[in-house]
Amino acid sequence: MSMFINGLKYIVPCQSRLSSKTVEQNVSEQYQSISTTIKNYLRDHRISTADQRIKEAFHALQLILLELQSKKVPITLERSAKRENKIVQSIRSLLRNRSDIVVRRTDKSKVFYIGKATDLARKAVEYMLKTNAYQEITNDHCPLSDMLYAVKKLLTSLVAQKAITIQQFKKISPKTINLELGHYHGLPKPHKPGTPLRPIIASIHAPATIISKFLNDLLAPIYLHIAREMTFINGIDVIGKLEKYVLGGNFQATTKFVVIDMTDLYTMIPREGALHALIRFLENNSHHGKMGTLSIDAIMRMARLILDTNYFAYDNKYYRQTPGGAMGSAFTQVLANIYMHEWEQDLIQYQAAHNGIYGRYIDDIFMATNQKIAAIKIELERAAQKDINIKINYQIDTCVNFLDVTLLNINGYLKTTLYHKTTAEPYILPYTSDHPRHVHRNIPFSALLRAARFCSDVQDFNKELIRIDMSLLLSNYPPKFIKKQFNRFCQVYNAMPVLTELKSDVYTRLNQQVLYQPTQREKQLQTITQDLIRSPTALQDKIWDLNIMYP
Repeated sequence: MSMFINGLKYIVPCQSRLSSKTVEQNVSEQYQSISTTIKNYLRDHRISTADQRIKEAFHALQLILLELQSKKVPITLERSAKRENKIVQSIRSLLRNRSDIVVRRTDKSKVFYIGKATDLARKAVEYMLKTNAYQEITNDHCPLSDMLYAVKKLLTSLVAQKAITIQQFKKISPKTINLELGHYHGLPKPHKPGTPLRPIIASIHAPATIISKFLNDLLAPIYLHIAREMTFINGIDVIGKLEKYVLGGNFQATTKFVVIDMTDLYTMIPREGALHALIRFLENNSHHGKMGTLSIDAIMRMARLILDTNYFAYDNKYYRQTPGGAMGSAFTQVLANIYMHEWEQDLIQYQAAHNGIYGRYIDDIFMATNQKIAAIKIELERAAQKDINIKINYQIDTCVNFLDVTLLNINGYLKTTLYHKTTAEPYILPYTSDHPRHVHRNIPFSALLRAARFCSDVQDFNKELIRIDMSLLLSNYPPKFIKKQFNRFCQVYNAMPVLTELKSDVYTRLNQQVLYQPTQREKQLQTITQDLIRSPTALQDKIWDLNIMYP
């Protein structure tokens, strides 16, 4: 258990030193892995690896790896590494011999779930029966070859019709060297009663996977550009919308929050209904029937192919998912978003007519309104009857949890804090993990930054600070290291009185400063300046700026 507690991202130290391979073999393997990645990246950007400076850089890489592998390891670290390696080997041996035990990562969390294989199998069958979304292939014929043939036939046809270029054909063609059928596994959801499973179809090497990612890269930026005002990208986005609501004078003592949860959205959206919604989306957001060089017809043929090849293996049987899209397929999310964009229009218009807030994060909806509860329920029940495939549950209150934020209306005063699920583990990457030290330095800083953004009150921020401090100590972070990083955060934002005296006025300034500081995701969205319909990023060749490589 001591090893499982370290979490998913933990790296056992000195792994290469504990292998039976020689230093030269380890260096060669590491060099091949790193250099291949770099060479592929350079090739994508049309940079020749024959350049003399690149050759010198690769030679320097070999020397660095050799130096690192030859460096003597401190005796205490060596003993610790051997002990942990022994634990890992014993766990592997145990799991090989105990097929009745299952170890999985939990859904939306960084910890492990250890349970009985029979329980997970029973829940998987129950989910299949409940949704009736999976059809067993009874002739024992593996559909992999048929899927590959369908993909190749479509792509060859698109090239012949000049719908895609030869270069695009090569880019989205399946890599046959490691081709395999997708397989089902369920991720336990301990934050929900009974610990149900989230069905994941792991299809990373399936024939249509690259096409799925390609369509997602093509359509997702366009969808988000169109639906940005009605889309939440994180909890900070929710708080930002509410802060504007307050400044606009709409937030009152009568303001209520509405949280709507959709059941099995990805699995249950109707196939034809989703494709019809996609056609309408393409027709409304194309230029002369095209997105870049791709015609609507070509995009629809790819979309149908992805849905037609939703095959997977589970428990020595073959299945096909008939409605919806596979959870694990990149295209599924953007298709579900496009389908939901039509479904949600009545609620959007209702909120706009009554000066309310509406926003959705995939299958979770948040609304703020001053309407009476009876009127809100009538509108929500109307929405629930709109589509038999969309099942919703809702909560109306002045205190709700949405994403990772708790929202409270205290007599017309908006209060926000970080929300921690009752089953959430206070996991932080252990200090003993074999990561670069800057990773450990960034963890306290990022945690404090997140707390300062979410907590509107200094006392709530202090509670989060104590929680972060305890989590770091439990993960073997030295007290001096923690104190140094806490001080660094406050010095960066000129907020030391918050740490030393809990000054509320200084904290208010800090909160407002970091709340409106763009997140990484917001920066990415802000940098998109090109015409996403005429020049989609997914269809553009990567052009390398030599000034970046050789300033």
